[in-house]
Formats: sequence, structure tokens, C-alpha cells
Amino acid sequence: MPLVARVLIDSPLPQLDRLFDYAVPPALRAQATPGVRVKVPLRTAGRVVEGYLVELVERPEPSVAGKPLSEIDAVVSPVAVLTPELYTLARRVADRAAGSASDILRLVIPKRMVRAEKAWLAAREASSDVSAPVAAQGAEADADGEDASDTSAHAGEASWARGILEDFPDLRSALAARARIALDAPPRPAPAAPRGAWAELVGAIALDTFAGGRSALIVVPDQRDEAQVLAVLAEHAPDDAVVRDDARRSGPERYAAYLRLLGGDPAIVVGNRSTVYAPAAGVGTVIIWDDGDPLLSEQLSPGVHARDAALVRQELEGSALVFAGHTRTTDVERLVQLGWVRDVPARRRTSPKVVLSATRDDEARGRRVPSAAFAAAREALQHGPVLVQVARPGYAPVLVCADCRTPARCPHCTGPLRSRRPGAAPECTWCGRTIASWSCANCRSTRLRMASSGSERTADELGRAFPNTRVIVADGEHPVVSVDPRPALVVATRGAEPHAEGGYRAVILLDGDRMLLAEQLRIGESCLRWWSNAAALAAPGAPVHLVGVAGPVARALATWTQPAYARAELADRAPLHMPPTVRVAAVEGTARSVDAALGALRDAVPTLETGALLGPVSVEGGGVRALVRFDYALGRPVAETLRAAVVADALHGRRVRAGADRFSPRTTLKVRLDVPELDL
Repeated sequence: MPLVARVLIDSPLPQLDRLFDYAVPPALRAQATPGVRVKVPLRTAGRVVEGYLVELVERPEPSVAGKPLSEIDAVVSPVAVLTPELYTLARRVADRAAGSASDILRLVIPKRMVRAEKAWLAAREASSDVSAPVAAQGAEADADGEDASDTSAHAGEASWARGILEDFPDLRSALAARARIALDAPPRPAPAAPRGAWAELVGAIALDTFAGGRSALIVVPDQRDEAQVLAVLAEHAPDDAVVRDDARRSGPERYAAYLRLLGGDPAIVVGNRSTVYAPAAGVGTVIIWDDGDPLLSEQLSPGVHARDAALVRQELEGSALVFAGHTRTTDVERLVQLGWVRDVPARRRTSPKVVLSATRDDEARGRRVPSAAFAAAREALQHGPVLVQVARPGYAPVLVCADCRTPARCPHCTGPLRSRRPGAAPECTWCGRTIASWSCANCRSTRLRMASSGSERTADELGRAFPNTRVIVADGEHPVVSVDPRPALVVATRGAEPHAEGGYRAVILLDGDRMLLAEQLRIGESCLRWWSNAAALAAPGAPVHLVGVAGPVARALATWTQPAYARAELADRAPLHMPPTVRVAAVEGTARSVDAALGALRDAVPTLETGALLGPVSVEGGGVRALVRFDYALGRPVAETLRAAVVADALHGRRVRAGADRFSPRTTLKVRLDVPELDL
């Protein structure tokens, strides 16, 4: 019977997100195996495109509409880079997010690097040549009783991992049962290195999994977190066990690492959000660190959060899944309340010494650093470094009119103005222009006033308040990974705080009231995460002063009860149908395409509640945007209907002139599911 190759086209066009059938020519039958890259003709476009051969089937007289099938044009590489498990995962995740499987695979599978591929193939061929003699020698050694004294060459590392995990009595049994776990990491620095204790906990879980002969995936938000985990594994894991997977590596390095995972040997894979799809063999545990960090939400289509992809993968493969962090997101807490995720507490609860610091009645009103926090910093500087967290980088991130207090805007693009240093001309944060002569659009005044203090201005002010003291600025423009234990004032923006060897002797959290003013649904969650991560950098017993903040978020930090805050947030959002108590889809495009999509959704899912559709409203750049709120049980019909609307819009939408005699289609409808904010 003739062989038919089912191929997934690597294309961003939504109408091509399906398997196409191609005949396999006799000359390519030996090379055309499932998972390889192929080139195939696309009749509708009249050109040859690349894709992945997903499967081979036997069919009598294969044809399409009475015409014989087109043949595969070429096999790009003999390496099967697309495993069946990876395709199934990409397909399932894409369907849940109303996206394309090829968009998911584009994030995971690196571009082919011929030299790296040839080296991998040569190494694999060499290892296969010697595998039989080595296996025979190993069998003889076992028969003679040699090498039987230790069943693991890395018993010391496994013992270290078990010692770390003893702080969580039920953790190893939950991992063995392949459970979904919510874990509150110890909020303290590691005792002998400039890194967090959380990195040692995550590394211990991975090592315990690896010692059992299975792979572990560790997904972290950024390179700073990745470096901490890699440092732990460098000390305790076998040299060839760890695979670093992130886009900052060179093309050959990333492709070589990907091929290493295809080899079938267990590994510990550490990387950013796309690591959740890594094709490691026999995955035993997937670990997501700090899932509330927005860096774990993929910005490229279809915009799937690493947390959601990990949940889909765990359901497909039955591995253990760990959500670890210093705080608990409402998304994870919802799953805990449903019983879908298991809360595994520590043997002994530890928390930083948090002080809610406010300005006293006898102090100047609006004083930025109250006397209690100032005194704590002065005392701590006698023993080591002090961390001061601020909201924004720069000198004066916000400028206003000195007379009417209207925010200063750029006359060219209306972007906000900022000042980099005292006396300097303001510049626009959007277009970058320097504004030599500015006048207020409201009162025509030409005088500006600094309305906020960034990291550099704060460092300047504290440097004058604490003379003869080192001042270190850590922000996006001045990245600092770690500081030594000598006395210093470290002024850092949220998320850019360096680690201090032995921990900070005091932590002062400024601008908290200003952070909470942001018009975002999850701003309370975000602030609690920023502050908790900074508080976890303090040395045991060191004070953590939260300045000028009261209310539920401050109480949650002071009592270190982040899960309780997440539960309260869920209770408040449920009657209002706010995420994550419901799922939210954003539909954006022309008025015609959005109306058509919403109409199709009403017809296909009549059980949508009243008020489920919000908008549409106009958006910047033209077009409109609407939001759809729906229960999790309606996820499949909503995703299928919106995906069908995207495909229909791509096939029948407007055509724009692309040249003198030809036209090209333009997709106008965009759909994104599980948006975290109700932002029209």
C-alpha cells in the first residue's frame, strides 16, 4: 500500500494549522521518518515550504479531490527533531489557546545548525559502536560482584538532596505519587553563597528526580534566577546531567542542547518559559518557579503562560508538577481550593521580620524614609549591606508642571517626560527626544517639578544622609548580580535586587503606596510578590521595613500569609467574574471581523452568561477590541469557535494591494485567551 506522509506546515497562517497529506517518493522512503524536517510543495501558494513529518500512514490510491497527492520535495535533515510527545503537547496547548501548533513548535525547536548536527550524529554513531562491548563488560562485572557496593555513582549528591527535602515531610511522597504541588519556598538566603535558599530547594527536587532515573525540568523567569539554580547544580549534579536551555545561547549551542535531549538519557533541564516544552526523556518532575512573574507569560502567539502549558503536560505525561515561590498566585490558589493542586507545607514555618513603618506625628508629613526605618538602616550599616527597594529607575521618572501639577508630556508624541540628572533638559520616555523648551498644555507654565524619585535620585539622597557609605545602584541600566558582605546602601528597583553574601542586614521597601495606585486588577498580588522576594533576601532576624503601606497586602506581608491573601482575592473576584475565577479571551481586529467572531460565539455557545461579552471599544491604531468572560467548563467550545473565526477571517478577509498585479491576504482578527487583566 502507498505510504502517505502527514505534514505540519511551518507557517503563521492560521488556515494552514492542520496536517497535509503528501506522497512519499521511493527515493525518500528511507529518510522520510516521523519527526524529520521536510520541504513540501504548497499548491495554493505555488511554492515550496518547510514543515515537520508528523506521521506515516498507509492508504490505497491516495488522492485529493480526484488528483494524485503531491510528493515530498526533500528531507531537510535525517534527525527526528519533533517527537510524538512534543507534537501532542503542542497540539493540545495550541487548541486550548485558540492558536497554531506551529507557533508553539517555533518557540521550542531551534533552527537547524548543520555543524552541531553533524557532531551529534558522529558522537551517537561512535557511542553505538562501543555500547555492546561496554554492556558485556558491565554484565561480567555484575556477575563477579564488582561495582555492586554502590548502585549510584552520585550517592553523595542524592543524600544532599534528601537532606534539603527533609524540611518538607510530605514532599518526597508527593513527588513519588506524581502529584501537582504548591510549595512555599523558605524566605531566606542560602547560608554559604550569594543565592536564595529557594534555588537549593528547587535543585534538590531536580536531583532527587534525576537520582530516580527520570528527567526534571526547571522553568524560571529570567537569567538571574537561572544562574542561581545552575550554581547549585554545578556543585551537586553530575557534569553531564544539566542542560541549559534559553534563547540567550548561540544558535549552535542551543541546537546542540536540544539534540542532547533527544538522545534519550535523563537530564536536568534549566531555562526560561519555553523550557516547559523541552523534549527530555522520561520527565519525572516539572518545576515552575515564581509563576506570578509576567516573564513566564509568552508574548508571542498564542501567548500561553508556562503555568498553563505545564498543567497540560502534567495531564498528558503524568509527571509531578511543582509550583514554588515566596508568594502564592491566585491562579495556583484556585487550583488548591479545587483540590487539583496539593499544598505541601514545611515542617517548620519561617518568615522574615517584617515591620510596617509609618511616619510619626512629630515628623515631617510625607517624609520618604520614616525615623524607624532610618534608624534601622543606620544600625544595620555597622554590620553589612542594606537594601532599599524603589519603584522606578532613573533620577526623576515623572515630571509635572510646577504650577498646576499637570503631568508633563512630550509635544511630539505625548509621551511622559523624565529627567536623568539634576538640571538636565527633560527627555521623552517614548520617542527619546530631548525637549529644550517645554510649556504646560494646561497653564502654559515653563517650570517643571520632579514628582517622583527614581533609583538614582534615591541613591543621591541617601548618599548625603549616610556620608562615607558605599552606595550601589541596581536597575535595568545598572545590573548588579551580587554584592559582598561589606557595609553598603544598595538602591534597587523591584526585581533587580542583587543577592548579598549572608543576606542583607536590613531591607527598606519604599514607594509601596505609589505601587499600589496602579490601575491593574492584580496590582496587590504583584506588590506582595515584589516585596516578598525582596524580604527573602534579608539575613535571618534582619528587619524588613515596609514604608507607608497599610491594608490587606501589608498585613499579608507582615504575617507572611500570602496564601490567605490569595484566597481572599479569589473570594472578592468570584462575584464580579474576574480572572482567574473565570477565563478571559481578548478579540481584536476590524469592527466587521470582531462582530462576526462575537456573533459566531453567541450562536455556538448559547450558555454564555449575560454580561460575558465586554465591548467592543476602539483601540489605538485603529480597529476595536472586545473581551469574553467564560467559565473553565466552556473552554473548549469557546476556543474552537474563536479559532474558526480567525481562520474564516484569514480566508475571506479583505485583500490589500501588494504590487501592480497581485494581491496578498491580510489577517485582521487576533485572539488571545487567558489574558490576566480586564483591560479594554
